[in-house]
Amino acid sequence: MNAIEIRNLSKTYPLFKVENVSLDVKQGYITGLIGPNGAGKSTLIKLITGLIQPDSGSIHTLGRKMPEQEVHIKQRLGIVSDECFYYEHLTIYEMGRMIAPFYKRWNDQTFRGYLDQFELSPKKKIEDLSKGMKIKFSLAVALSHEAELLIMDEPTSGLDPVFRRELLDLLADTIQDETRSIIFSTHITTDLERIADYITFIHRGQIVFNEAKDDVLERYTIVKGDMELLDADTRAHLVGIRETAVGFEGLSDNKVEAEQLFGSYALLHRPSLEDLIYFTAKGARKHG
Repeated sequence: MNAIEIRNLSKTYPLFKVENVSLDVKQGYITGLIGPNGAGKSTLIKLITGLIQPDSGSIHTLGRKMPEQEVHIKQRLGIVSDECFYYEHLTIYEMGRMIAPFYKRWNDQTFRGYLDQFELSPKKKIEDLSKGMKIKFSLAVALSHEAELLIMDEPTSGLDPVFRRELLDLLADTIQDETRSIIFSTHITTDLERIADYITFIHRGQIVFNEAKDDVLERYTIVKGDMELLDADTRAHLVGIRETAVGFEGLSDNKVEAEQLFGSYALLHRPSLEDLIYFTAKGARKHG
């Protein structure tokens, strides 16, 4: 089952385009969306949530077609963003009462339970909340109307490490029943290494890969060696290369081939998700 099915999706702006993107987001899992700034992460999320319309292609969310069934879909969506969409002058309680009528499955008891859990006073005004508290409030809202798909857009940026860890644990708990799905867009890739099941890497408006996180980190490898190992063949094999006075470090997208190519002359080690973004962007800048 897929929570989201995207086919041949395109959106063109004067200086940027998302081009012919096809993507399946699996139901019951956490999918991390990664890529450099300006890669298309926010555009993709805006397309999925119906904030902008595609030029071509189709989006099915929770089995329904966007934008034709947008109202029905949004009943089942929860959006948590680092932008605040709430009326700053209202209290948490007042804002909750204003939001509740929009959702058929809103549960006030659940909402109050999350406010308690997150230590959010219902009497506190939105304008007096810290960034972390606003994220907690957004999450309480999203979880109080039985959202089946949570869309997290940079939810952990600017949060202290303790709450970031709490938030990640909470997200991992929310998908235990396997009916909920989460898309988590972030530049803090260590968060995704902790909790994501799948990783979607978008670069220059196109999908580089959409695979199980462990498969990706197993397939790619970092190669470290002396400069004399670099020639036309070895350079062509590497996605991106960082050269220094003492040697080079490069990313290969095929660990088995890299082992055959470099043998015991280079050190090979498992990359981080941050390595994948850094070297792919570096390679694209060089060849683009």
